[in-house]
Amino acid sequence: MHHTAPWYLPWGLKLVPLPIPPGHPASGIPNPGLHLLAPLPGIYAPEPRKVDLKPLREATIAVPTPKISEKRKAEEADASKDLKKAKLETKALKAKRPGFTDERYNETSYYVENGLRKVYPYYFTFTTFTKGRWVGEKILEVFAREFRAHPAEEYERCIRAGTLTVNYQKVDVDYRLRHNDLLANVVHRHEVPVTSEPITVIHMDEDVVVVNKPASIPVHPCGRYRHNTVVFILAKEYNLKNLRTIHRLDRLTSGILLFGRTPKKARQMEHQIRNRQVHKQYVCRVEGEFPEEEVVCSEPIEVVSYKIGVCKVSEKGKDCVTRFKRLSYNGKSSVVLCKPQTGRMHQIRVHLQYLGYPVVNDPLYNHVVFGPEKGKGGNIGKTDQELVRDLISIHNAENWLGMDGDSEMSLFKPKLDMEERVSLSNDKDGSSPSSTPGLGEEEQQQQQEQSLKVTVGTQTGSEPPDSSFTNDKMTVDPHCYECKVKYRDPKPSDLVMYLHAWRYCGPGWEYETPLPAWAASDWTEEDR
Repeated sequence: MHHTAPWYLPWGLKLVPLPIPPGHPASGIPNPGLHLLAPLPGIYAPEPRKVDLKPLREATIAVPTPKISEKRKAEEADASKDLKKAKLETKALKAKRPGFTDERYNETSYYVENGLRKVYPYYFTFTTFTKGRWVGEKILEVFAREFRAHPAEEYERCIRAGTLTVNYQKVDVDYRLRHNDLLANVVHRHEVPVTSEPITVIHMDEDVVVVNKPASIPVHPCGRYRHNTVVFILAKEYNLKNLRTIHRLDRLTSGILLFGRTPKKARQMEHQIRNRQVHKQYVCRVEGEFPEEEVVCSEPIEVVSYKIGVCKVSEKGKDCVTRFKRLSYNGKSSVVLCKPQTGRMHQIRVHLQYLGYPVVNDPLYNHVVFGPEKGKGGNIGKTDQELVRDLISIHNAENWLGMDGDSEMSLFKPKLDMEERVSLSNDKDGSSPSSTPGLGEEEQQQQQEQSLKVTVGTQTGSEPPDSSFTNDKMTVDPHCYECKVKYRDPKPSDLVMYLHAWRYCGPGWEYETPLPAWAASDWTEEDR
């Protein structure tokens, strides 16, 4: 066996080349200076050197254990106890936080005025746990910086009055926040009015509730909406409680809304929607003459800001596809059938904006804030930061209703004072601002109750409460900013966007709503 490189034993000892004496059988082998793996007969190789590896193994394993002082042991034990205590306190505080219970449903009630569903102002406790970046800061400084709805002086007054508390305990204005502190602020809450159009039940059984949601009503509590939401209205007026949301619709979008009455059914239908087993059809009215042939838009959509809820077509966005088919054209606007193949945020509205046919009264995507062409072809002409900045400015000026700040029905025009409203409701002709001409008060109330019975009493067995205005229920807080600022009511037509969820079909089920009036082929702007 030939090998030119030196050999090594497993424990690291080098083999020495062995000389071959004359006359040995191997003496005839060429290149006698070979490295042999084993000594040939008659040749004695030096014995391998024995290496004791035990000390090395012991040195590797025997790592000295650090000594922990009794003081440190005590400190770690105290820290562990404090952590357990903090977790228990957090659970206890969470248990006190407001939830959707009968107590919450009954904290206020509704009244209908000028075609709007309104909520009597009520006291509400906003709660939040201390965020990591707030720890160590003074409570007044945090509220003045993070919650700008009111000036610092108002928060100071609340802290001193004990309506702004920490762990439901009154604190000083110089109190420094700690981990797990629960901040609670009691406010006199005013909600935004929504349309008084009733929610109609399309289908109801032991597993599912399907309703036709009017435009302007959010699905669940968010922002300035709590009682004026579908979830609260169904619970308070229809006695349909503990419903599980399966999907959502935008606040200004009307149409089909599905709720599960059992966790199993809700999960099943959510799974169908996620796996695109549910076919959705929407109807909308757009500006201009939409092409007669089917149009497929597959432009990706990116969320520009989750905080204010705005999207745009972008190469960096997620894939999505929407199919459009024109149903009618009245010379100015078109009714279009929309079939979204995916479920991206604002998908239909963004794709229509990109195609140059925005929804007629879309206050967001049919606006010059997206540029002179209102975002057609994705041409906005500004950065995302500039777009968000301009949108926030418009939101503050127009309240997202798409109304001119100088128009007659602007939200920033002062509305009637309380005395004027009461005097009108007690006018000698017995009519209120929302009354029907030619009907007396009793006949009007009977007519209203009869119309509501079709959607409430006959479907759920729960009669609606009296929705007429009662001055005794109107509370006024001398420190409430909203009580001092009066807003003129918007028109009900300003709370509607011409986008309607018309039909949903899934495995073994199908639900459909009547089409809204604006979807008629002969409808015109004068019919608003």
